[in-house]
Formats: sequence, structure tokens, C-alpha cells
Amino acid sequence: MCGIVGYVGPQQAVPILIEGLRRLEYRGYDSAGIAVLEPGGNITVERNQGKLAGLETLIAGREFAATTGIGHTRWATHGRPSVPNAHPHKVGRIALVHNGIIENFIPLREQLVASGRTMSSETDTEVIAHLIDQHMQSGLPAEAALRQALGEVQGAYALGLVCADAPGVVYAARKACPLVVGLGKGENFIASDIPAILAHTRRVIYLNDGEVAVLTADKAVISRVDGTRVTPVVNEVEWNPVMAERAGYKHFMLKEIHEQPNAISDTMMGRVTPDRDGVLLPELKISDDDLRSLGRMTIVACGTSWHAGLLGKYMIESMARLPVEVDIASEYRYRDPLTGPGQMVLAITQSGETADTLAAMTEAKDKGARVLAVCNAVGSSAARAADGVVYTHAGPEIGVASTKAFTTQLVALYLLAVHLGRVRGVLTADAARELLDDLARLPRLVEEALEQAADIEVMAHQFFRHRDFLFLGRGPMFPIALEGALKLKEISYIHAEAYAAGEMKHGPIALIDEEMPVLILCPPGPQYDKVVSNTMEVKARDGKVIAVVAAGDRELDGRVDALLRVPEAGVFTAPILYTVPLQLLAYHIAVLRGCDVDQPRNLAKSVTVE
Repeated sequence: MCGIVGYVGPQQAVPILIEGLRRLEYRGYDSAGIAVLEPGGNITVERNQGKLAGLETLIAGREFAATTGIGHTRWATHGRPSVPNAHPHKVGRIALVHNGIIENFIPLREQLVASGRTMSSETDTEVIAHLIDQHMQSGLPAEAALRQALGEVQGAYALGLVCADAPGVVYAARKACPLVVGLGKGENFIASDIPAILAHTRRVIYLNDGEVAVLTADKAVISRVDGTRVTPVVNEVEWNPVMAERAGYKHFMLKEIHEQPNAISDTMMGRVTPDRDGVLLPELKISDDDLRSLGRMTIVACGTSWHAGLLGKYMIESMARLPVEVDIASEYRYRDPLTGPGQMVLAITQSGETADTLAAMTEAKDKGARVLAVCNAVGSSAARAADGVVYTHAGPEIGVASTKAFTTQLVALYLLAVHLGRVRGVLTADAARELLDDLARLPRLVEEALEQAADIEVMAHQFFRHRDFLFLGRGPMFPIALEGALKLKEISYIHAEAYAAGEMKHGPIALIDEEMPVLILCPPGPQYDKVVSNTMEVKARDGKVIAVVAAGDRELDGRVDALLRVPEAGVFTAPILYTVPLQLLAYHIAVLRGCDVDQPRNLAKSVTVE
């Protein structure tokens, strides 16, 4: 999630670093910092908690002669937002910025502390800086010390490094986190994303996993961690800045669908206890005693976030045995809701600026209820108004039809439900561990589901000319049916409705004929046979059926018109997983119909007026 930028060349580094960070601020906005190599051989580090504007204010009016430096904008994973936890981290003669997560940082930290080192932050990043410094203290130069440290850490990283002993040099390394090298004329750059450097160069090298870059003003040397030289491929970026942000995808929506494994991982990152039997939610700011005393929770939200709330109800009631109501935020305050002290209202909002949701929060607070927010925007109105927040880490979502923001909301609600279950004594350690292990597998399962994209594109040709769709699901799959129908209608303008599958015979069955495709969610479980019965009722009336089933399910082979298979998953991770093929199907149908996928007519990304 974090943003990294680095520069080495003849120009003053600070303006270039700040400009690059501004283009990367969507990747994190709880703190920002820079480290520059001054002509006298010293490293100057400036860091500030909060958005980039705070850092700009901090350094306003100062003259920096440095022509080499690195910068960082952070979305906290290890450690709360604070100046000590902000990057760059300076240890000895080096300064370091990092994106990713070091999985073995706890034993490494214990080892370093035992050797006499003092940690000044809560981050996993500082461990890398201390490792490098430790190896330099033993006599290794900076580059060799970096390679030695990379051999000791496990996890994902994109790194930028400067060293006072190596003026005019920026080091970079990458594993499982994006990092590009920009090649200028007499100057070179590193960045998390191309937009950060596109104003300066269009010639880039995409670092591969396990590669280290050593940049000076006139060259960039790429090698493996073991020192083996690599001949890199230099790419000429032909995109304009907006296209660059799409990373080569035809639409933002498609890019964001494919970003979901990383977004889900980012939302989980740093929130599971080391023993995997509990959840850490430091932004919650509501005591365990208050959580235990809750008598009821009401979820308020709009649109896609309301669908997330409906599934959240299933999760929280099942895992924490806390009664939950779900209200459409635009209706909530107009019915004089029964809430007050001892109750909690949970507002779900992607932007944190949705007018109806903010009004519902105000109504709840005025009546004395505690208010919690699930939100993707740090520092937004909802985050400021709430007593506590559970942030999603979806990153920026440009497409109006929500995809990764929705699935990360579900992950945040899952984590909250586990936390409530543990605090309220409903979940044992073993039960929580099983649930969190299910969640840990989810990013990989979503990647597997995305591998069907080409097959779903072919399937879309079979259905894109239809004018109406019906979506059916039972239990936790009912909210996913609602979300699938919404996605289709939002971007393809096909009329689509969703129902709890058991309700089909109570009216919607009258709509079914040979022109009505019906998408039915059929996961394994106690209600599977009932859903299969619904499927056969549709087929008996000549309806066209698309069934979404688990990978090993053969019950409906040859009995429906189309099948979408997804990997098997847990009871409450399966709904998140089943969302993915519905997003892809809606996307490809909309493309075939010639619709503006990213900016559907009459819609806005955030509804900031009532």
C-alpha cells in the first residue's frame, strides 16, 4: 500500500520527491517522509504524521542542496500512525523506506534487541534497517550489507535505501511488491508506480522478484540478491498519466478486480495475532468491556456498502452472537430509530463522505449510541465522526462500480466479527484460529478465481443481449446475489433483480421464461439441496441458468446452461470469493454492450449530497 519514490541526479531532490509522493498519496496517507544525502555527507530525515501536506508545511521555506534522496507515504500495517513509525527509518549511516510486510520480523527483532540494539518504532521496516547497519558495523559496505540482510528477511518488500558512505547512490530491491526504475538523462528514479516519475521519464525497468538495483546519476545496475548481474529490459511507456494508472488494463474496473488479492492481503496485514487466535484492531478505540456490554448493533450503509452490511450481519451474529439489524442509511434517521446508550451503530462507507451515512451517524450519536465506521479513507468525515474505525486497505478505486472496496469491506467485517466473538467469549481460540486460517487462504483462492477471466469473457457472449436478469442466493449468499445484480445493472444497464432463493416461488417465478437468465449461487452446505431444487424449478419453466458452484461439484453438470466454478472455501470466505466471477461477468457483458464501464451514466463514485 505504501508509496516509494527515489531520485539521484543533478537537480535538487526534495521538490522531485515531494512531487512524486503527491502522485502516490493514494497509496497511503497516515504519514510521509523524505531522507536526503546532504553535500557534507550527512543524511537529513524529515517525517510527519498525517497527509503529505503536513510534510510540505514542515519543510516549507527551507533550502535543501541535496541531489539524492528517497521519499515515502505510508498506510500503517505494523505500528500505528505516528512520527516514530513513519518512514524513512534512519539507523546509523543509512536511511530506508519499505513497502510490504516482513513475516519473520518478530524473531529478527528479538535477535537484534538481544544483541543490544534499541528499536525506536513498532514497524517491521526498522528491523531491516538495523540488520543492514549491523552488517555494516561488521565491516561490509552498504550494498553488501543490503544483500546480506535481504537473505535473512522473509516476506514481501519494495525497498529504497541511501547511505552516507555512498554519496550519489540510491539502492532498491523488490520481492512481491511493485517497484520500477526510471531512466532519465543524467538522472535516475525509483517509484512504486509509474505516475510518480512519468513527468520526468518514460523509460522504465520493471524490477523482478529478487532483484537489486544500484542507481547513480548516469547508470542503473540490476542484479540478483546473490550479486549475479541481470540485463534488464527497458520499456518505453506510451501511456498518458491516466493510462499509466490503469497499468495497461483496458479499464480501471478490470484493474481493480484483479487487484483484489493484494487489497484483501493489505486489509488483513498486521491484524492477526502471532498465535493466529485473535484480531488486532488498534483503530477501534472501543474497550473490550464496552464491546462485551453491547446489547445490539445496527449497521447503516448505502448501495454496495449496504450489501456488505447484510453479509456482516450473518458474520457477527454467527461469530459473536450479537443481534444485528441492517438499515439503509438514507432511511435510518427518518424513522426515529430506537437506539441509544449501550448500543452500537456501525457505518460502512468506502469514501467516508457519503452524505446519507454521515447523517445516520449523527442521528445515532445524538441518541447516545456508540458509532463505529468501516471506511477506506483515512481522515475522512466518517473516520473523524466515529468513536472508532476499522480501515479497509483497498487503495484508490477509480471505477465507479465498486469491486475491491466491497471485498475489503467484507474482510474488515470478518475481522471485526472474529474480534467481537473472542472478546464476548463466544469463539474459542481454536475456533478463531480456524476462521482466521480460512481468511488467510482467501487471497490465493481469489487469484485462482481470477484465472477463469477468459472463460467468463466467452460466457458473456451468450448472455449480453438479454434485457433482464435474476440473481438468487440463500443465507450468506443472498447479499452476494444482491451485489451481483447491482454490478450488472450499474455498468451494463441491464435490468437485474436479486432475491433470497426461497422467495422465488413467492412472486419472481412469474417472470421466468426462455428470455430470463437466472444466476444461482450454489455453494456446498446445508442448503445446497434446496438451491438445486430452485435451479430445477427455473429449468422446468425454460429459464436459462448460470450456476456458480464449488470446483469439485458435478451435480449440475449438463443440467444448466452455463457453469462458473470457484475454489472451495469456508462458510464466510466463500461469499467473498463468489463475488469475483459476478464482477467479471458484469464487466464483460458491459464491454460487449459498448457501455462506459468506469463511468456509468448518472452515477458518481461518492454520493456527497442527500
